[in-house]
Amino acid sequence: MSGNAIEIRGLVKTYGGAKGQPEKQALRGVDLDIPTGSVFGLLGPNGAGKSTLINILAGLVVKTAGQVRIWGFDQDVNPRQSRAAIGVMPQELNLDPFFTPRAALEVQAGLYGVPKSQRRSDEILALIGLEDKADAYARTLSGGMRRRLLLGKALVHHPQILVLDEPTAGVDIELRQMLWTNIRRLNREQGMTIILTTHYLEEAEEMCDQIAIINQGQVVARDSTANLLGQMDRKTMVIHPASPAQTLPAGPGLDVTRRPDGSLAISYHTSQTSAEQVLEAVHDAGVSIRDVKTEQADLQDVFLNLTRSA
Repeated sequence: MSGNAIEIRGLVKTYGGAKGQPEKQALRGVDLDIPTGSVFGLLGPNGAGKSTLINILAGLVVKTAGQVRIWGFDQDVNPRQSRAAIGVMPQELNLDPFFTPRAALEVQAGLYGVPKSQRRSDEILALIGLEDKADAYARTLSGGMRRRLLLGKALVHHPQILVLDEPTAGVDIELRQMLWTNIRRLNREQGMTIILTTHYLEEAEEMCDQIAIINQGQVVARDSTANLLGQMDRKTMVIHPASPAQTLPAGPGLDVTRRPDGSLAISYHTSQTSAEQVLEAVHDAGVSIRDVKTEQADLQDVFLNLTRSA
């Protein structure tokens, strides 16, 4: 196997086209490599094709064209092996209300053909914090507990790859922290490859080593998180004057605003303007500096910049 957990080439998915209806291309020739052992972010606006891509990986949607290799197995040639290598935690709470968490894990393991001697339901219940609810009906669990159980179900067959589809959408801060602690542990201790879709861009910025951004069915960016952030050379220098500034600094390429706390936010492009030139403009305006800090572009800036054309 190569150094990639997943390799996708020319992936196309087209919906519709029957009875005179126009076709809709959800994926338009996607090429994507996801490195083994990484925490990989899959981002994009609603309708970009993220869910279609995940469902194809999980074997729930049949692709129109292209090749998908999961853990070295071609999805068309070895569908069982490729599906066994991946576990998916869906966004929807699809649980049988009359199953207990332990029973739900046992049934899921049985569906994957895991022998009873190799099942680790109690270990998974401890991991997801449901030991004390192991024999309670799923319908009595809170929404957060049900989401934890979805994570447990995704882990029953010892997958090498774990896909998390909006795992923290609508959950409280405590559950979010618990989920991410577990995800980091699985990645660090077991070397599990994690694929994450999320609308919380600060979450992706903190958690992911690498990120792909999908827009209108195509990959518009794919790089390390650090390199993506580095694409945005816009920086903001925040000046806290020793006394209220009477004149705002001015100069080529400078965008200056006065904030409610009296500080001056000076935005500029590092490729065109140096920090020294900004400070010279502040000095020329007669502003005495009490404190100064800089603000970098974040992942939200990168995301909006890459998807703005849509």
